[in-house]
Amino acid sequence: MAEAYIVAASRTAGGRRDGRLKGWHPADLAGAVLKDLVNKSGIDPAKVDDVVMGCVGQAGEQAVNIARNAVLAGGLPESVPATSVDRQCGSSQQSIHFAAQAVMSGFQDVVIAAGVESMTRVPMGLPAALPAKNGFGMYMSPEMQTRYPDIQFSQFMGAEMMAKKYGLNKEQLDEFGFTSHQRAIAATQAGAFDEEILALDIETDNGKEQHKVDEGIRFDASLDGIKGVKLLAEGGALTAATSSQICDGSAGVMIVNEKALKELGLTPLARIHHMTVVGGDPVIMLEAPIPGTQKALKDAGMKIDDIDLYEVNEAFASVPLAWLKETGADPEKLNVNGGAIALGHPLGGSGAKLMTTLVHAMKNKNAKYGLQTMCEGGGLANVTIIERL
Repeated sequence: MAEAYIVAASRTAGGRRDGRLKGWHPADLAGAVLKDLVNKSGIDPAKVDDVVMGCVGQAGEQAVNIARNAVLAGGLPESVPATSVDRQCGSSQQSIHFAAQAVMSGFQDVVIAAGVESMTRVPMGLPAALPAKNGFGMYMSPEMQTRYPDIQFSQFMGAEMMAKKYGLNKEQLDEFGFTSHQRAIAATQAGAFDEEILALDIETDNGKEQHKVDEGIRFDASLDGIKGVKLLAEGGALTAATSSQICDGSAGVMIVNEKALKELGLTPLARIHHMTVVGGDPVIMLEAPIPGTQKALKDAGMKIDDIDLYEVNEAFASVPLAWLKETGADPEKLNVNGGAIALGHPLGGSGAKLMTTLVHAMKNKNAKYGLQTMCEGGGLANVTIIERL
């Protein structure tokens, strides 16, 4: 069977909304990552057969094929094509799957899978809200409304539904949120992110600086402080402190087949071992990583204990906690360097961001197998299992 290998992985440090990356146009942000991947691999950029880039907010500065704009902004040859993907929060994890499938087919040999989101410059929900506000309709068609009468698809409601369905209380969610920050702090201070983060030049009130530390981490976080944050909904269990942070950022991985590996003299970081994508209930929306993981493990002939590290996106604390409960996974192997509650969730960029962190964490911890999954709007989930080489 044909194989797909990750040979380079890079990400920016996350920026808060209106924070340290607010001056970066998303095409330039993603372009910098593309350029870094080429530099890390050492290949001729003209050898890149395609760029597949995830982005959720494809409007404004992220409109008109952000992937192609990033190629042009990043200085890659004009001969390098590119396309943009929207599978909601899993957009760039799907980009990884598309890239892997392309090189495994032999149709292409070198494909960059990436993602980007500037939630400062293209606020969350803008592509749907702006047309609706100006009389151009909404995404829910009459047939959809007939099938789901009086239903409002909402990730926030879905997260609360997850907490209730899986018996998770506020105390458990608060403790998970605190752990996310603790692990992110420890990883940052230990230099665990140094190899994966591309430092970016930024302008601040103090002059020019380099942005190379995830801005969302609260280095002074305390459990008491997290417990004191007000609820998102009356009678609910979630707060802003147990939800992912709005974030600006970009990430990417270069994926090649065995032919390119040999001809270009590349050293693989990991092999794509298995890929799964599933659909589920669009109302509760966020629980698909559970059946997705179960299917992936079954199809791969593996058990959860065969996996050394897991990256499960922390869209809301209820999602990875429910995943742990249902899969029987070891919580000590989950998001070992923190997750989106501390590091931020740049929507379409998160899939590649998590993969970049997983690849490097596996190297640092001498792990053999890693699994990544994330919940996605519409009740979807991607699952990717990789093997470190």
